[in-house]
Amino acid sequence: MREALIVWGGWSGHEPQECAEIIKDMLEEDGFKVYLEHSTEAFADPSIHDLSLIVPIMTMSKIEKEEVKNLAAAVQNGVGIAGYHGGAGDAFRESVDYQFIIGGQWVAHPGNIIDYTVNITRPDDPLMEGIADFPYTSEQYYMHVDPSNEVLATTTFTGDHAYWIDGVVMPVVWKRKYGEGRVFYSSLGHQAKEFDVPQMKTIFRRGANWAAR
Repeated sequence: MREALIVWGGWSGHEPQECAEIIKDMLEEDGFKVYLEHSTEAFADPSIHDLSLIVPIMTMSKIEKEEVKNLAAAVQNGVGIAGYHGGAGDAFRESVDYQFIIGGQWVAHPGNIIDYTVNITRPDDPLMEGIADFPYTSEQYYMHVDPSNEVLATTTFTGDHAYWIDGVVMPVVWKRKYGEGRVFYSSLGHQAKEFDVPQMKTIFRRGANWAAR
């Protein structure tokens, strides 16, 4: 049986506990044995090297050097990691080692909660099969991203809230490798209710299963 670890915490505005429970149920439906932890100390545990998947939900927060070192080693040796929104893309701002794993870092969401469009750029990829471009209402994440990411979906900024980024095409969903480990990230998912959006939930679910070894 595949085993997954969800580590939740950080900024409460992203409803980390509620989202952790949603993802736990999702993964259990897909046959995982799921563990929940509420401290970054879990990343330092040698047993994470035996997992199939790690899901960090730790907006902002801090991670100790020995914790991120062990996490990086586990992923490099084949443990998958799947994350979303600020729980993964705005976690541990001071840790460049962590950002190297994820492949990006949030820097802004001009306009806060707004209406925008998610454009599927790789409809041929199994993670995006049957999903067309769709409207979305949430924070439109502006991120600094790794050019080695394999981008599966993007969004285009209008400039209405920051005129100098008008027309910028920004990755929303990507997958990548970190050593032998598979990394999946989606910037969608500001709060738990966004898992009610079928496309958002399906994309994350497929991404987590793809990342898991």
